[in-house]
Amino acid sequence: MKKMIMAALFGGAILGSGFAGAVDYEIDTKGMHAFIEFKIKHLGYSWLLGRFNRFKGGFSYDGKHPQKNHVQVEVDIASLDSNHAERDKHLRSARFFDVKKYPKASFLSTSWEDLGEGRAILKGDLTLRGITRNIRIDITDVGNGPDPWGGYRRGFEGHTVLKLSDWNMKEAKVLGPAAEEIQVYLSIEGVRQ
Repeated sequence: MKKMIMAALFGGAILGSGFAGAVDYEIDTKGMHAFIEFKIKHLGYSWLLGRFNRFKGGFSYDGKHPQKNHVQVEVDIASLDSNHAERDKHLRSARFFDVKKYPKASFLSTSWEDLGEGRAILKGDLTLRGITRNIRIDITDVGNGPDPWGGYRRGFEGHTVLKLSDWNMKEAKVLGPAAEEIQVYLSIEGVRQ
């Protein structure tokens, strides 16, 4: 399960918001309006789907100076949920995520490249199993605006692909070469602070 994060995870929306300068957002995990999901091939014959149920973080977004956008996310790896208790126990073991030794994963952005038309490339350092690697997340602006409770929200989605061997999950080889890559999908909604 690689590219999960966080990753990851994300950068603010790309379209202008009408606010001058950077605006800080907290990821809305309390209302379950944010998701980190993954899928990986099982033996090359089917897809195994899962998600991380607990994570926190935020982002700073500047519509006029997108290169200043900043993202930080922390994921509770023990919250891994593939809808099968025995498999989840196996994935949390030292053979894969080694949750006892590495209970958290984190993502810290290093750059944001605005591609226009609501798209961007977010790069950042993903730390998983004590290993830090720079990853790329393709970002799409979902939208932004006021909510019914007097707040302001901004949302985006992200896609990335991770390689299990980059994080020393060599046990994944028993699942076949098709299981080397994990596709990660992020759906993030932030509440302006």
